[in-house]
This record gives sequence, C-alpha cells and structure tokens, in this order.
Amino acid sequence: MSYKIAAIDIHKRVLMVVVATTSNEVEEPAGAAMEFVCRKFGAGASERQQMVSWLQSQQVCEVVMESTAQYWKPVWLDLEPHFGKLHLAQAQSNRAPKGRKNDFKDGKRLGRRLLAGELMLSFVPEPEQRTWRMMTRGRLQLVRERVRLQS
Repeated sequence: MSYKIAAIDIHKRVLMVVVATTSNEVEEPAGAAMEFVCRKFGAGASERQQMVSWLQSQQVCEVVMESTAQYWKPVWLDLEPHFGKLHLAQAQSNRAPKGRKNDFKDGKRLGRRLLAGELMLSFVPEPEQRTWRMMTRGRLQLVRERVRLQS
C-alpha cells in the first residue's frame, strides 16, 4: 500500500505543493522509491481551497509545510480540519546545498526529510490553546491602550 505526503513550500503569493508517494508504509520509508507530483497554487482563499480539494483527491495522509514568515497560518487553518497530521518545519532544517533556489526541489527535499526524521519541527498549539492565547493577547493590548489613553 502506498503512503502519500504533501510538502508545501509557502511564499507570500504562491504555494508550491509536492505530493510524494512511497511504495511502503510510514514505518519503513528508508530506501523506498518515491514518486512526485508537483503543482503550483496561488495564496488567495479560493486557491487555497482548490489546493485542499486537490490534496484530498490525491488521498494525502500527512502534510508538512515550510515558511520563513507568517504566511503559513492561513494555509494551516485551511488544512487543519481535513488532515490529521500537519507539521510545520523550520526553514533552516530544510536548507539546500549551495546553488540556485528551486521550489519544487525544496518540496521534494522536505518530504524526504520528513520521512527520514531529519526535520526540526515547530510547535503549533492546538486550536483551543491558540484561542486562549489570542484572547489573552487581546486583553493585554486593551489594557495597554487604556493606560496609554489615561496618561
């Protein structure tokens, strides 16, 4: 049975998506032959929904993404209800050898390194914890604003 992983290299205006298919289950990815399907999507809401539909039609089991800025957040929120295993990789752990940047090659490398366990993954809190953090930060900002206006 094949196992499919989507690797997404996220930019401000474009999402470079690579779906990697291994011939083995996740327990034995080493030495497995991989096939890749590459596709480019825009970063707008409708394009992200098209990407989610495409990933579901590809029967993806796991998603890993890389982003050096905050552009990953809307993508994460779109993917979260549909995919159980989401990972956010730190960009330094997927660094390429010297040479020209190629986003699809970055995506392929991201998928391979996830299977090999070579990526440093960032902590992304659960939805409930994210809500509590947002509320706490909002309250703190309101208090700061009130103090600023009173002085």
